[in-house]
Amino acid sequence: MDKQELFGRLVSELETRLHLLGDKPEESFRSTLSALWFKAAGIPMSAEKAISLTLPDLSDEQIAYLLTLVQMRVENTPLAYITGRQNFMGVELLTDRRALIPRKETELLGRKVLKLSREQSEHNKTIYIMDVCCGSGNLGISIAYSNPNCIVYASDISQEAVELTQENIYLLNLNQRVFAKQGDMMSAFEEDVYNEKFDLIVCNPPYISSAKVAKMDQEISMNEPTVAFDGGMLGIKIIQKLIHDAPRFLKKGGWVAFEVGLGQGQLIYQLCERILLFSQIDTVLDNSNNIRVISARKL
Repeated sequence: MDKQELFGRLVSELETRLHLLGDKPEESFRSTLSALWFKAAGIPMSAEKAISLTLPDLSDEQIAYLLTLVQMRVENTPLAYITGRQNFMGVELLTDRRALIPRKETELLGRKVLKLSREQSEHNKTIYIMDVCCGSGNLGISIAYSNPNCIVYASDISQEAVELTQENIYLLNLNQRVFAKQGDMMSAFEEDVYNEKFDLIVCNPPYISSAKVAKMDQEISMNEPTVAFDGGMLGIKIIQKLIHDAPRFLKKGGWVAFEVGLGQGQLIYQLCERILLFSQIDTVLDNSNNIRVISARKL
């Protein structure tokens, strides 16, 4: 069987057996198979990158491995955990079960913070960013990768996630500008030296209500770490703590920016207003006009 015939047969198999998730729009049947194909060839990469490249030839042994990978995928193992790669804002990152798989929707937050970082670096040669609930480090790392004037301090409550972030830092040779440590949100930076140090604080917090976490698609609930989703009874517990604590660490005029869940935007916007510590509050909408990102500037 030649390469194109095998590819076509396996795409048809995926179309019959694989349930694709809406929160990973980059994963089509063809891009999924392309990523698995490159993994079988010993060239791990994300679906987003793989779909744009010519497929390599595979040996008989590699074809057998590819068939094993396809079976893993149809049995609900997330693609990014099979390939060990996920693309976020154009950056290829290591991804595994130690942290949430970075989602396309979070690029709304990433692009907003990158824009703010570039505006801030017009006034300050070096700007300081805190990435809270960093997971694999995708937000802080991608911003530092795109803006060389940034120094990023990242934290996560999970030591395993911090270790994955550190691996991504070294993968991209950012170890002189991005630093990660374990801690519950901002408790990782309790020392006085961090007070009013940061130009930007970014966070993709857990924002699913506890009752809904167990009801998520099995591909998610059975594989990705629950701590990365569970935002408490109403889903806003961690966001409330973030907007309450952020001003202590922000410089005057600094920004906090974070992702919110569907339907949470108006309530959380009002919470930011009630704190009376922010001079400007902005929102970013998704393609369906839902508020998905809120940013607030410290007085």
